Amino acid sequence: MGLEPENTLRSFVAAQQAGLDVIELDLHLSKDGALVVMHDTDVDRTTDGTGAIADKTLAELRTLDAGRGERVPVFEEVLDAVPTPLQAEIKDVAAARALAEVITRRDLVSRVEVSSFHDDAVAEIARLVPGVRTALIASRYGTDVVDRAVAAGAATVCLNIRRLTLEVVEHARKADLRIIGWVVNTQDHLRLVRALELDGATTDYPEIKRTGRFTA
Repeated sequence: MGLEPENTLRSFVAAQQAGLDVIELDLHLSKDGALVVMHDTDVDRTTDGTGAIADKTLAELRTLDAGRGERVPVFEEVLDAVPTPLQAEIKDVAAARALAEVITRRDLVSRVEVSSFHDDAVAEIARLVPGVRTALIASRYGTDVVDRAVAAGAATVCLNIRRLTLEVVEHARKADLRIIGWVVNTQDHLRLVRALELDGATTDYPEIKRTGRFTA
């Protein structure tokens, strides 16, 4: 997030207070299987530590400063801290299985949408949690991303706004898919979202809510 340390409770509370419709977060598994909220596979960029998340226990991750004294949060802390609907991005099938357990145990099907760059992770969460909303994310893509999303059972495609074309949008519409553009941090990108009549956009800056209804 552009105003607060990313993927921290502080940033999620700020997004909620800004009135964002949905809050997007990223999930990895710690060495001991905890669903940790962080974007990268390692802690180097966003904390004062070094090394891969998968090589650290939750207790070890909790000792790190994620910015302004914030701790690395776990998924259920975010659920408890903000009532806003969430889009949870998972990185692999193992994370899909851990997230499925939380969604089922806490009855979160209506609150949490699950997204991933990985088709197999999308398909796995859909298999484990019938009725859960899913989204396939893509950075470099063509119209084939629509066929991949349909095959994985996704209802939405989250697409890099810099590569989005009318052809892809039309193909997605024919397949009855929702389309989210990312990352929309400029007015030019915002105008493109509106011109293509997308269903929403992901932004790092909650204040863009003044000119549209988007996820953060």
